[in-house]
Amino acid sequence: MRPLQGITVVTLEHAIAAPFATRQLADLGARVIKIERPGTGDFARAYDSRARGLSSHFVWTNRSKESLSLDLKKPQAKAILSALVAKSDVVVQNLAPGAAARLGLSEALLRPAHPGVILCDISGYGGSGPYRDRKAYDLLIQSEAGFLSVTGTPGEGVKAGVSIADIAAGMYAFTGILSALYARKDTGQGCHLDISMLEAMAEWMSFPMYYAMDGAAPPPRAGAAHATIFPYGPFTAGDGRAVMFGLQNEREWAIFCDKVIDFAELATDPRFDANAKRVANRAPLTEIIHAAFAGLDAEAVVARLDAAGIANARVRDMAELWSHPQLKARDRWRQVASPAGPLPALLAPAGGDRMDPIPALSEHTDAILAELGYDPDAITALHADGVV
Repeated sequence: MRPLQGITVVTLEHAIAAPFATRQLADLGARVIKIERPGTGDFARAYDSRARGLSSHFVWTNRSKESLSLDLKKPQAKAILSALVAKSDVVVQNLAPGAAARLGLSEALLRPAHPGVILCDISGYGGSGPYRDRKAYDLLIQSEAGFLSVTGTPGEGVKAGVSIADIAAGMYAFTGILSALYARKDTGQGCHLDISMLEAMAEWMSFPMYYAMDGAAPPPRAGAAHATIFPYGPFTAGDGRAVMFGLQNEREWAIFCDKVIDFAELATDPRFDANAKRVANRAPLTEIIHAAFAGLDAEAVVARLDAAGIANARVRDMAELWSHPQLKARDRWRQVASPAGPLPALLAPAGGDRMDPIPALSEHTDAILAELGYDPDAITALHADGVV
């Protein structure tokens, strides 16, 4: 039995944060009913068409869900939503600020009638404070949270290549809902989770915040290298290819000098005999390392690092990730059905083997309405009136 089998989640979601949270609930067996706008649906459906005609973001975050289309501006649609909420264990929303409250899905309005429901609101800045009503998107939160100030090159701040603020909020929503479901077993009571993208990112930014505590200088932007540990990042071999490796302590530094670059005495050079000194003198140390690698191709550098027990990695692109030998060896790939046909999909990292289809827009509308007691004529009328 999947651990969340029997749990029903109703979600008014779009983009990444909420869909990522609810997809993980679906992975663990929850029934996730995704409410979408008739005709267009979750706007992430239209982000691109790179996954064999489907949106890459949508494919990633929406498998194993049911799609119900509702025009929530119409009274009949609100009645359908109310009936679904009455049957649900969890309600998730990341609509624009204030929209959920107008639909009767605020904590104050929902709790008296549904004491056991878990309400999870995901927003840019949270449900209170001066930023409460501001719209927020991933890049804007990366900026507000200081992420761009520590990421990139010395001359330019750079955003993450994935939606890191959305992912952070989605992960905290997912774990918060799991915790709330666990607590409800003893208390019978639901709760309200107010998940802020800014607060999720601020938590993830705690290392650079503490590093810059009391007005100290923040970690410098260091490209693909680590800002405060050195050597830790990409270095160029003699064939022009990059090898990524990192040293975590002085024992590894001494081994690296002796076994990898064949320069044992460098370990005690007063310019480099502590991590803080290596960070301060990274330019001359980089020249020394590149000189040692000049006569070696990337495979030879990796062989020396492996022999010395120094952690290293290839700098892979997306094509190489699709064919990564470790993912294949651990049997992480499955097939998931979709409106575009079967697509490859990765198993969830921590349990959750469910791989039900990615839904077409409104695919489950009639079945869900029938489950709620609507007869075929009533369902036809709802379609005719543009309610669904």
